[in-house]
Amino acid sequence: MSSTLKIMLFMVLLSLHTFSSLVSSHQHHPLDPLTRSEFTLVRTIVQKSYPSSIHNLTFQYVGLDEPDKPRVLAWLSNPASKPPPRRAFVITRLAKKSHEIVVDLSTRSIVSDAVYDGHGYPLLTIDEQSTAITLPQTYEPFIESVKKRGLNLSDVVCSTFTVGWFGEVKISARVLKLLCFYTDHGTVNLYVRPVEGITLVVDLDEMKIVEYYDRFRVPVPKAEGTEYRASKMKPPFGPHLNGAAFLQPDGPGFKIDGHTVSWANWVFHVGYDVRAGPIISAASIYDLEKQTYRRVLYRGFISELFVPYMDPTEEWYYKTFFDCGEFGFGQSAVSLEPFADCPSNAVFLDAYFAGADGLPVKISNAFCIFERYAGNIMWRHTEMDIPNEVIREVRPEVSLVVRMVATVGNYDYILDWELKPSGSIKFGVGLTGVLEVKGVTYTHTDQIKEDVYGTLLADNTIGVYHDHFLTYYLDLDVDGEPNSFVKNKLEKIQVTDGHSSPRKSYWTTVSETAKTESDARVQLGLMQSELAVVNTNKKTNFGNNVGYRLIPGSAAQPLLSYDDYPQIRGAFTNNNVWVTPYNKSEKWAGGLYVDQSHGDDTLETWSLRNRDIENKDIVLWYTIGFHHVPCQEDFPVMPTLSGGFELRPTNFFESNPVLKTKPPKHVDWSNCTTTSTHP
Repeated sequence: MSSTLKIMLFMVLLSLHTFSSLVSSHQHHPLDPLTRSEFTLVRTIVQKSYPSSIHNLTFQYVGLDEPDKPRVLAWLSNPASKPPPRRAFVITRLAKKSHEIVVDLSTRSIVSDAVYDGHGYPLLTIDEQSTAITLPQTYEPFIESVKKRGLNLSDVVCSTFTVGWFGEVKISARVLKLLCFYTDHGTVNLYVRPVEGITLVVDLDEMKIVEYYDRFRVPVPKAEGTEYRASKMKPPFGPHLNGAAFLQPDGPGFKIDGHTVSWANWVFHVGYDVRAGPIISAASIYDLEKQTYRRVLYRGFISELFVPYMDPTEEWYYKTFFDCGEFGFGQSAVSLEPFADCPSNAVFLDAYFAGADGLPVKISNAFCIFERYAGNIMWRHTEMDIPNEVIREVRPEVSLVVRMVATVGNYDYILDWELKPSGSIKFGVGLTGVLEVKGVTYTHTDQIKEDVYGTLLADNTIGVYHDHFLTYYLDLDVDGEPNSFVKNKLEKIQVTDGHSSPRKSYWTTVSETAKTESDARVQLGLMQSELAVVNTNKKTNFGNNVGYRLIPGSAAQPLLSYDDYPQIRGAFTNNNVWVTPYNKSEKWAGGLYVDQSHGDDTLETWSLRNRDIENKDIVLWYTIGFHHVPCQEDFPVMPTLSGGFELRPTNFFESNPVLKTKPPKHVDWSNCTTTSTHP
């Protein structure tokens, strides 16, 4: 056996050993996601009130009914005390109505059961979408349309698309649209081979096709050049990348107790929700000088992802998706591939959600947690100005990453939460997968004489312009709940006294504390400012307010008109930053019922109350955006486009918190020999 194989085998055995030692038994944390047995119990309790022999009930959403924050905080300060009651929040569909049900798991009873009568519908389930896409195969008008196009029915695959809302006053049925794609010649890259002109409308409550349109025909883009599977690729290959081995002889530097992770100077809770995906809670950092853990983040997650496409034509205008509220980021989580999605030192965690029948569905390897050694530098300095002496101090950066990948239709979203010993929390998002394209007659840009709302990527293939807006919910509790939002504006000052300085200008900061919600709305790029959440009740030894600063990422602004219907529903993207007082019910930026919503229950509408936010328990909402102009390099599968932002301590510590951090121990590979494979 070669030394390389020995190393790999040792790494696998080590990871298996360390995983068993990392995860320990625990009592329920109040913010733990529902367990497999709890999902089954919820189903039993609900079906007892609505027997399946009488009622055709489906479970659209089942998740933790988040306990009251004061009770959670009381438990966190004394884990030996009685925890809050375990409850589940359930949305079901029954007799074409949405029921909101709260189930008490300890008493095995229904606490409340109310019928929702507002606008919009709940999260789509995988089960109902899977059933809907099979309907065209036995629908005669569709079969006839496929034949007229000379296509093989068995090679046609359909997918689901939400219909949005465009000012209709009458409450519409709970419908979605089906569009179809062609997979002949063994191709699996179906989204780049649309069968244009055909649209089917399915009533999900009736589970039948209620409308059908066959408007026009254009060539189906060819299969050639769309393959992305490694096993199907043909030479020449490239570029060549050498392999690398990674080893932690002492095992990972973190421990997992249930869903609570301890690493370096951090302790935090990793949760999961079928709609939000990963949830990071109760994040505290150890202050070496104060010899205590200090609170930073009570709860954080992606609240909504708004993806409007920029083609206003009949076949495309409605493609304005809300991926969390309509399709579910958590429900769309995929099993992560060891050594590919996550490095060799990663530990994996499973997740569960409730299917339409209420039974638990397992996602294996839904999360991975790993220490990142990326060759970055935590801090360094070289001092060469002292005569006859050179001083060099360097500390390599090691961080901890929690990762999940959600595949929502054609797009794959890589979601990272990265914690650093310096106190920073970095939020990363990577966009990859397959573009949503439109079939056309064009094969060269010279033929295009009209607006095609996108880029010609291949024969008969237009990549349509679109946006991605991810809105994060961040309930920061910086050294406690009472916090304030501060804008430190950078203002230019003209030097008017020419005798005091040869300079003509400089800049300084002008601090402004937001008193109400309207004061805290920020559109990045309009002014130079530093944004921070501070605790004015806690100060450093030198009198500065302790705080955390927002380091923004990509600051794209929505370009749709504010009165355009998709933007009314996605009005939470009108500002990059919002701040609201904590309210347990205000979690979803696009509203609780997003499918066909009217925009009357969003972050924007809540904020119109203009509530007081100074020295209150506040929530920071931050939207990172991408305007995507597709290019040929995005075809047939898109290299990852990355973005993110950072929460960074600002006067939180008395000095550099990683000043005394020792470099990781050097691993001696002297006993390992390898044979060079270079030509």
